[in-house]
Amino acid sequence: MKDPIVEEVRKHRMKHTKKFKGDLSAICADLREVQKTSGHAVVHFAPKKLIQKRRSHS
Repeated sequence: MKDPIVEEVRKHRMKHTKKFKGDLSAICADLREVQKTSGHAVVHFAPKKLIQKRRSHS
């Protein structure tokens, strides 16, 4: 079963990708500009350190 919201998001994402001919750097630059001019607060969190779990040897 296809989710109509997911399909709409995919449609817009593909349109945006085609606009920049798949150039990921250009796509990201455009999204950063949209984010900057949106007027919404942008929250940045400090990166979390990953803690590696030790494997028990049996």
